[in-house]
Amino acid sequence: MALGRVSLGDHGMSTLGSKLQNWFGAFRIYLQPVCLRMFFLGFSAGLPLLLVLGTLGFWLREAGIDLKTIGFMSWIGLVYGCKWLWAPLVDNLKIPYFSAKLGQRRTWLILSQLMLMLSLSGMAFSDPRFHLPLLTFFAFLTAFASATQDISLDAYRIESADTDLQGALAATYQTGYRIAMIWAGAGAFALAALFQTTPDSVYDQKGWTVAYLIMAASIGVGLLTSILSPAPNKIDEADKLRELREVKSKVKEFVRTHDALPQPAAKVIGWLKVICWSPIADFFDRYKWHAAAILLLIATYRISDVVMGVMSNPFYRDLGFSKEEVAAVSKIFGVVMTLVGTFVGGVVVLRLGVLKTLFIGALLASATNLLFSCLAGLGHDLAFLVFTVSADNLSGGLASAAFIAYLSGLTNVRYSATQYAVFSSIMLILPKFLAGFSGVMVESVGYANFFIITAALGIPVLILIPVIGMLEKSKH
Repeated sequence: MALGRVSLGDHGMSTLGSKLQNWFGAFRIYLQPVCLRMFFLGFSAGLPLLLVLGTLGFWLREAGIDLKTIGFMSWIGLVYGCKWLWAPLVDNLKIPYFSAKLGQRRTWLILSQLMLMLSLSGMAFSDPRFHLPLLTFFAFLTAFASATQDISLDAYRIESADTDLQGALAATYQTGYRIAMIWAGAGAFALAALFQTTPDSVYDQKGWTVAYLIMAASIGVGLLTSILSPAPNKIDEADKLRELREVKSKVKEFVRTHDALPQPAAKVIGWLKVICWSPIADFFDRYKWHAAAILLLIATYRISDVVMGVMSNPFYRDLGFSKEEVAAVSKIFGVVMTLVGTFVGGVVVLRLGVLKTLFIGALLASATNLLFSCLAGLGHDLAFLVFTVSADNLSGGLASAAFIAYLSGLTNVRYSATQYAVFSSIMLILPKFLAGFSGVMVESVGYANFFIITAALGIPVLILIPVIGMLEKSKH
């Protein structure tokens, strides 16, 4: 009996060791060249977001701008929710010479990255105390260029690998993205403090000017990667060029069959029909009435995090945390925890599936907002800030990896740029719109109650995910 137990124990240990090897072996996927390229492109994608939202919010608050204005300025983020409007152009409009030489995706990536360098430089020289409208314009231009980069990059990622690798690509993309957020958050704060020539209690524009100029130069990482990277797939690129010729042919056919319309109007309507409606029709053809539940999930999955996030930096400032403390805890340590969550999320998606990981991420992301409510009651408590930021960013990273993989799986490669742009736009429109009122909410109910409300916003998501799971099973 004793020998039998020993034998059974050895077998159990062997099985456990085999399972652990399988899990750890799954991490080798991140060393593939396509994943490494996505890391550097993710860095370029992650830089602008904080510079027009989170870091900008801290900058504006330090310059004496009121919370309501900061909240309403977060509507600049709605640009990301409207990128479906010009995504068909990124999918179909060829840039003379460059599209043929570099490929459709890389051409638009390079163009958007050059625009980012110019617009961030414009922000650098705009003092919010005297030139707030000009700063708002350059922030809007930065968001537009950033959203255009996202359209191209999402399509590049989707076309670079099969569905089973999308979780890994999402993880490496998010890793680069989050490291860029460290640089755009903690890095910008540290640079602003380093080049500040006045005491901390006195606002100094010079520090922020230098910080944003360095951020503009940092976009060069993505620009160099775009120049040196291959087309996502040579066969896919050839197919894309053939599809562009088919689009032109369909537009000509539309003009020919609608000769009652003025030719310029017929061309515009024909283009809109072919490049805008066809990707949308394809999605509804594939998912039928299940599409409504899918779109509802997309629209609400990030609502808890996005609405809460706008007020996080003003919250830290109002609790008395210094730039250095915020940089160290929120912008460095917190982002490292996000990276851990992202890598874990990529592997969990591979092992457990997308929907289960989506549910886990949504549950944790909503629950951790309650920790911010506790922090509001505690006040300037650095240890609890570390704990809160760690839990929030770990869950956020896991949820993001799962969500990107989910959206990528919904996309038809033929319409990758347009369909993913539509999905990611739907993901942001409602949360960003509500986030614009976050300053009003905080002034009305206080920070503690505000964070409780944002946690409750995530409850419908926890209901939707199992419903979609049941719909998928019934479909099969």
